[in-house]
Amino acid sequence: MGFLDTLLGRTKPVQPKLDDLFALPSAAVTLDAGAGFKPTGSGSVCFRPVEGRSFSDVQKDVQDLLNSSAHAEGGLPVEAAKDNYGFTWLVSSRMSNELEALVTDLHAVNSSLVDNGFGPQLLCTLVAFRDEQARRLALIYLYKRGSFYPFAPLAGERRDNALELQMKSVIGSDLKWEPDLARWFPVWGAPGL
Repeated sequence: MGFLDTLLGRTKPVQPKLDDLFALPSAAVTLDAGAGFKPTGSGSVCFRPVEGRSFSDVQKDVQDLLNSSAHAEGGLPVEAAKDNYGFTWLVSSRMSNELEALVTDLHAVNSSLVDNGFGPQLLCTLVAFRDEQARRLALIYLYKRGSFYPFAPLAGERRDNALELQMKSVIGSDLKWEPDLARWFPVWGAPGL
């Protein structure tokens, strides 16, 4: 970054490290031991769709790849869903004890989009958890920030901020956390959560 960029307040975007997603299984063990939250087996990748054949071809290829893998392993097909804001979510579902396979699926979606030049369209990756009291929790990876944050939705588009902060401290340094709490965006109605 140059002097002029510093003077004008421009910053370089953080380069995401998609391999950071592979820290989720370790964090899940810590989360289970420290707070009783277990993976649900559901996860999703959110991205901004682009008009055009090349993008739809990449999306179809990713879905076909993951569906063939899931079919071979007796899993469920990958689903594509749109949310109320027009974003597309690819949702992968595995058995709750197959978090490593789920993370591999989610990494494959992210990598395929990046490798085909659609990295700027990626928004976040989400992995869902629940505890015995049926409280929901998601660990969300922000692609453009290269960091994670917890999201604990409640009924009526409310969130449990205290639980989110508690889960961050339970997991500790197992994940690279987003330091700016204003960027802990709610993902209301996210498929897979």
